Amino acid sequence: MIRIPTRRSMTMAVAGVGLVGALIVASVSAASAAVTTDGPIDLGTAAGYGVLASSTVTNTGPTVLTGDLGLSPGTSITGFGGAPDGEVNGTTHQTDAAALQAQIDTTTAYNVAASLTPTTSGISELAGRSLDPGIYNGDALALSDNGELTLAGDANSVWVFQAASSLTIGSGTRITITGDANACNVFWQVGSSATIGTSAQFEGTILAHTSITATTTASITGRLLANTGAVTLDTNVITAPTNCPPPGTTTVTPTDTSTPIATDTGTSTGTPSPSPSASTPPLGGGGVGDGSGPASELAETGSNATPILLIGGVVLLAGIALVTVVAIRRRRQAHPHDQ
Repeated sequence: MIRIPTRRSMTMAVAGVGLVGALIVASVSAASAAVTTDGPIDLGTAAGYGVLASSTVTNTGPTVLTGDLGLSPGTSITGFGGAPDGEVNGTTHQTDAAALQAQIDTTTAYNVAASLTPTTSGISELAGRSLDPGIYNGDALALSDNGELTLAGDANSVWVFQAASSLTIGSGTRITITGDANACNVFWQVGSSATIGTSAQFEGTILAHTSITATTTASITGRLLANTGAVTLDTNVITAPTNCPPPGTTTVTPTDTSTPIATDTGTSTGTPSPSPSASTPPLGGGGVGDGSGPASELAETGSNATPILLIGGVVLLAGIALVTVVAIRRRRQAHPHDQ
């Protein structure tokens, strides 16, 4: 009779839909790509800024900033104008087109830094470490009071530190770069806010989603770029690097998900050995695609194929369902007395 084949056809259709869905999910989960860079992160027009903020820039004391000072879209810059206040050895861009473009470029650089595949994950405390060039990923990164971090490399070496939440550089700390490496090639991508402690000697560019605070007499060879919040200073010396090498090219390469990522073991020298059970933690922390501020824009290198695969899967499933319904109706129309 027709009733039994009809049910059987529907069962087979449902099973087929389930199988196709499972294959789509499996293909999406198995797909993976390594995002790498062969040089420094491209900061665009933000490269010339020693300090760039979104809401406010507030300074206390005779801070010396060598490099440009920028603010957008906020309007309040206080504490600069020469002794006894801070001094800017560069150009001040206060809520103008140049500062706006620098913020756009900071957003792009932030997203690129967040998208890079870690070479080492699970780091937290940086004191007493000597780290080779690489991409280091953790939740809250810290360099405890009076601690020292050494970055050992050459002129082509690049370090990117990805802090999903915060970056805390303690008082009296020092970051030392050895060989021919320099602060041009050190980047700190911070998912929320960063703090540099009293009398710390800091190296590198901070790309913070929210705010950056440099406390009393901290010195920075690098840049303080806050994407959606404030930059707060107190008697600091900030020197933006110059004559930096050209930015690298970011590459997305399909890779096997079984390839392990090194997991930090707390050793003080070099890069930890890969662990077979290591997995890639989410990159970027807050700010990339969270819908708040400029950092919610998707960088070109941060896109992936998952939405396309899902849409294709939905279309395929809809097609199968339509064919099944048409076949059942035709069969019922051909045998109306058997329904």
